Amino acid sequence: MPSETKTTCPYCGVGCGVIAAVDEKGKVSVRGDPDHPANYGRLCSKGSALAETLDIEGRVLYPEIHGQRAGWDEALDLVVSTFQRTIADHGPDSVAFYVSGQLLTEDYYVANKLMKGFIGSANIDTNSRLCMASSVAGHRRAFGADTVPACYEDLELSDLVVLVGSNMAWCHPVLYQRLAAAKAARPAMKVVVIDPRRTATSDIADLHLAVRPDGDIALFNGLLAYLAETGAIDENYVGKHTSGFGEALLAASRGSMADLSDATGVSGMLLRQFFRLFAQTEKVVTCYSQGVNQSFVGTAKVNAILNCHLATGRIGQPGMGPLSLTGQPNAMGGREVGGLANMLAAHMAIENPVHRERVQRFWKSPVIAERAGLKAVDMFEAVADGRIKAIWIMSTNPVVSMPDAAAVKAALEACPFVVVSDIQKDTDTARLAHVLLPASGWGEKSGTVTNSERRISRQRPFLSVPGEARADWWQLAEIGKRLGFDPGFDYRGPADIYAEHAALSAFENKGERDFDIGAHAEINAEDYDALLPFQWPLRQDGSSTARFFADGGFFTADRKARFVPVTAPALEEADGCYPFTLNTGRIRDHWHTMTRTGKSARLSGHIAEPYCEIHPADADEAGIGDADLVNVEGANGRSIIVRALLTERQSRGSIFVPMHWTGETAPSAGVDTLVSSRVDPISGQPALKMARASVTRHVAKAHGFLVSATRPLDLPFAYWSIAKAEGGYRVEFAGDPPAEGWETWLRRSLQLEDHHESSGYMDQRAGDHRLLAFEGGKLMAGLFVSSNPVSVSRQWAVDQLWQSHPDRSARSMLIAGRPAAGRPDKGAIVCSCFSVGINQINAAARGGCRSVEAIGVALSAGTNCGSCRPEIRRILDATQSIAAE
Repeated sequence: MPSETKTTCPYCGVGCGVIAAVDEKGKVSVRGDPDHPANYGRLCSKGSALAETLDIEGRVLYPEIHGQRAGWDEALDLVVSTFQRTIADHGPDSVAFYVSGQLLTEDYYVANKLMKGFIGSANIDTNSRLCMASSVAGHRRAFGADTVPACYEDLELSDLVVLVGSNMAWCHPVLYQRLAAAKAARPAMKVVVIDPRRTATSDIADLHLAVRPDGDIALFNGLLAYLAETGAIDENYVGKHTSGFGEALLAASRGSMADLSDATGVSGMLLRQFFRLFAQTEKVVTCYSQGVNQSFVGTAKVNAILNCHLATGRIGQPGMGPLSLTGQPNAMGGREVGGLANMLAAHMAIENPVHRERVQRFWKSPVIAERAGLKAVDMFEAVADGRIKAIWIMSTNPVVSMPDAAAVKAALEACPFVVVSDIQKDTDTARLAHVLLPASGWGEKSGTVTNSERRISRQRPFLSVPGEARADWWQLAEIGKRLGFDPGFDYRGPADIYAEHAALSAFENKGERDFDIGAHAEINAEDYDALLPFQWPLRQDGSSTARFFADGGFFTADRKARFVPVTAPALEEADGCYPFTLNTGRIRDHWHTMTRTGKSARLSGHIAEPYCEIHPADADEAGIGDADLVNVEGANGRSIIVRALLTERQSRGSIFVPMHWTGETAPSAGVDTLVSSRVDPISGQPALKMARASVTRHVAKAHGFLVSATRPLDLPFAYWSIAKAEGGYRVEFAGDPPAEGWETWLRRSLQLEDHHESSGYMDQRAGDHRLLAFEGGKLMAGLFVSSNPVSVSRQWAVDQLWQSHPDRSARSMLIAGRPAAGRPDKGAIVCSCFSVGINQINAAARGGCRSVEAIGVALSAGTNCGSCRPEIRRILDATQSIAAE
């Protein structure tokens, strides 16, 4: 019988429970945990494919110094001596940690303790700064603490769910499934989506408000004014539990509906419809995510939303409240331990001298940071100008993910000392490390994570650690001990760290702080291993609560919430040279910089290369056709090359480019190189959703598509994108033809030998080249080149890699790049879970399937994670529309 381990998914902030099974041959399979209250057995496409990402290809297996293998003692001693010398010469603020929401809480805790309590600097920040810092700042301004007042169950109990800047269907798919199921069971429930794009999430919306980029403040200020005008304010709640309502209402004065329509880009009719719906519905949940947070006015957006919930008293009760959806699996855990540069552990404030003294006394530390450290963008600017001379980067890839990413790369290249601890060796950031430390990964490490509803769950190991990899907390504790701080870092395992973290949360906490898990202050290793998912707070007396603030009890000095007056920013005029608003974000089946999801061929089946969504009318004006390559240039003069995707779901004047592709997967497509380092002045969160850009057609002499059993050694083209495929790799490319000729390049790049049979044809005048290489009956490579974007049935060509082709006469069919008449061709993948393509769905529709459910019965598509259901619905609508003509 396979051994089974209950653990937690390492992707988004939903925090789904996973059961990992390892059979007697060591093969891993995963399924959703039906007992976990975040997902009740559901998983998204990424979670379902976790077992496909666990190989050790590309792993860091031992410490390296300047690219050469080293022992742990040598590597750690170099880190210690360099940090000691740097601090002695330039002070504690000359060093920094840049950490990650991928870390477990125990890792985060030790990093924060070491930097703030023993090194004495607050220069520790996290990539969570890029996804939820504005929520933290908004919560602290309104509630007095970084408290998420609602929980997932409220989505199902609500009568109106408002989704703001959240493509829940792709970015938090399991919550989307829960919401869609609730709406299907209770059709009277309403869903409003507020987003410049008509995303997949909009498919279940009763109302979609295509708000202008950064038009959210005007929208929610207008709502607040409407609530006051129509008598929808809960005067009892406002009077008893809040302060500052009058000032906030004055700031929200919306003028005429025409003015509000101009400010938001939404028609007066739709605005009135939304305002009435919100005012007349008691049970309202407002979910918001990166479209709110990733803005130079992100904190103000958060407070504009919170103001409306405070004004109506719709907070802390079943089916009511604001709910921030975090992007990373442990962004919340990082917030709990003070992983941000402007916070202390256990939700205490670094600017509060009482809190600083309390934490220092608890830690028995020699010093305590006395002021906030540098936030992420400022931190890398300090690396660039030499204020920070040594930096340790843990489990993140800032050379790709930070705004103005090329400047971040240049800063790290010039930094005297860069330490990187990660699981993958060849990330864009790891390649710049002077010291590279091998970290344990998901399935190997042990600790806890906290999801968006404040639920703490265990991540448990079920695999042995490869090579000499070690847990992040162990690496940090070893540095602490080698710096001479032995008692403070003498941990036997993660259970010790968790118990200390829990004890600090309860230390001198008489209800004045929201975060309290004091019930676990004396937890032992056995109980820690058996820990079940639970929501905080869980106090020493065992008391807990699922929601906050129904009866006030905020964490301000007078225990009242603060209304925060906010004003909408002036509309920014389109730049003549850079007329488009560039929006960045995630796609359905990939995660961050693809160091994990890029290992799964299945997850690359849906979208295999970087793209730019653009409205067809905008594309027509620019002379851009569907599937053309385009140059996207930012206002900083840097440009990228990606594929054009024409869609009316994109607003005119705006474009969308995903952020996943790297130097390893598509070096011309790093979209964050175009984004400026402009940040919200309160939260320090960069405006990754609002950059200026131009789009022009990219002209190349040759365009190509390659399927190969091995990864090419050399891709000498202006544009290329590579992805794992079943049986090998798939590559899109464009640029100048290789001087050596196509066949010579192919053989050299794939290291094909003389015994590899080849066939093909060449039309020099048309620029068409088709080359195939076989070893026995196995297709080793298929190269398709044209002077224009190549017309090839790509998924069919990919599928040929793992099929047998013993008949030499039949191989010529492959040269065409598509199957012969009557042969199956599934087409582009729509359902990643079951590898169902668009041609199969169209065929089923023509055969009588008229609903998503019917497609599920016929093909299984949409029956596992459900993320593809909106796309299936659009395909059916298009099929039925054509049939009606």
